[in-house]
Amino acid sequence: MEEMKVKQSHFIYWASGIVSICGIIFEVLFGALGSYILGDGVKQYTLTISLFLTGMGIGASLSEKVTKNLVLSFIYIEFFVALIGGFSSFLMFGATAFFSSGTDALFLYSITLIVGALTGVELPILIRKANEIGVTLQKSTARVLFSDYAGGLIGGLLFVFLLRPQLGMVTSAFLVGLVNLMVALVVLYLFRKEILKKGLHILVGGVIAVFLIGGLFFGESIALSFEEKLYKDPIIHLEESKYQKIVITKQDQDIRLYLNGALQLSSIDEHRYHEVLVHPTIANTESPEKVLVLGGGDGMAVRELLKYPEIKDITLVDLDPAVVQLANTNPHLRELNENALEDERVDVVHRDAFQYLENSEEWFDAIIVDLPDPNNESLNKLYTKEFYSLVRNHLNPSGTAMVQATSPVFAREVYWLISNTIAATGLHVENLHVDIPSFGNWGFVMASRETIDLEKLNITAETNYLENELLESLSIFGKDEDNNIFDKNGDKKEIGVNTLIDPNLIPLYENSWQYY
Repeated sequence: MEEMKVKQSHFIYWASGIVSICGIIFEVLFGALGSYILGDGVKQYTLTISLFLTGMGIGASLSEKVTKNLVLSFIYIEFFVALIGGFSSFLMFGATAFFSSGTDALFLYSITLIVGALTGVELPILIRKANEIGVTLQKSTARVLFSDYAGGLIGGLLFVFLLRPQLGMVTSAFLVGLVNLMVALVVLYLFRKEILKKGLHILVGGVIAVFLIGGLFFGESIALSFEEKLYKDPIIHLEESKYQKIVITKQDQDIRLYLNGALQLSSIDEHRYHEVLVHPTIANTESPEKVLVLGGGDGMAVRELLKYPEIKDITLVDLDPAVVQLANTNPHLRELNENALEDERVDVVHRDAFQYLENSEEWFDAIIVDLPDPNNESLNKLYTKEFYSLVRNHLNPSGTAMVQATSPVFAREVYWLISNTIAATGLHVENLHVDIPSFGNWGFVMASRETIDLEKLNITAETNYLENELLESLSIFGKDEDNNIFDKNGDKKEIGVNTLIDPNLIPLYENSWQYY
């Protein structure tokens, strides 16, 4: 009898650590799901962590009402955590694919609160049971709390470095759910003499196990079919790198690349985007021998740059090695970028663009800024006055920079805020935009220390769309897309500057794109 109590006591401490690991994994998993599907990572992580902790508080309060059958109560709490948490990612993708906008957010926040509440009930029950069979109240409580807090650290590290990059969010959820279930079944075995109708409880656990194991092996593929509904065309490649989810779709001859659900290019018309991004820049640069590309890991911008024999050196800085690897190995992308990134003139650096410019002492004749839209805090810093000041400081006196700056039609205020922010560094700017069927009307900001005269530019490289006569027309903006923006009272809005201290770009971006 005494030996069994020792085993029970020891496992309670272990169980508190294990369920804490599972709890923290679910907590950050929900944040990752919100960031990927709903956008704005800081906002989603803040909301999910806040809701999870609120749920834990509610659960801890409700645990006072659990006065009998502590072990059985704990077992069924774990059953519910295993089932709800295990299916959370799977069902989230289903809700996004099949239901109207807003349902996915409501589902995620509800699941977060429920799992948080169940997690909050676990620890008080374990502490009370440990007190029943432990040595003293002080010692047993301290041990359970230590296991819980230590488990939280382990859970966070496991999710960041193992589960998310290796298994993905769907399989990770099912696996963690199975761990919760195993804890419940071990507790059921160790405390079997205290529990009536053990066969019924084992049957319930067995049914849950079947569902979770099925999800472990088949959930990812079924969720992929859900996710395909989010895209226009069939998915031919999907991977989740350390930084983002990478998807390639194909319909007939149209190859599309998506990063975290946002379209990056379509093979049908990407030449329009990349020609405007690159060729005016080189045409305005007196001696374009050394070029820096920030972003552009798909290799399309580099492809256009390689059309100029006078360019001797191209440095491409892209944070995610997986994107560059895909550009070099995927036959569809290789055909599109013409194996550009393997050219001997190209040097690829995997680093954050801001950090690269902060630490580099090199100067460049031209700088191409082809970064994702500023839809979260980490990307926002790459659209600030501080960042564009770094770009200016690495630009040779006669050099030119070109920045992709989202759509002046869909995100009008965002576009002109980016333009103002670049101009605030002291550079002269020229505003360009082009119609890209897969994207819509898209904007760019050209910048130089000298005034830019589009009439004098001469594009010498072979192009599919752009020609000299078109350049001036690209600088003409209609009344619903120019920088004369008025509020509801008819007063002209003052377009400010985006800075690290005052990051006003993100709310503008979210409000601009919510209807598209």
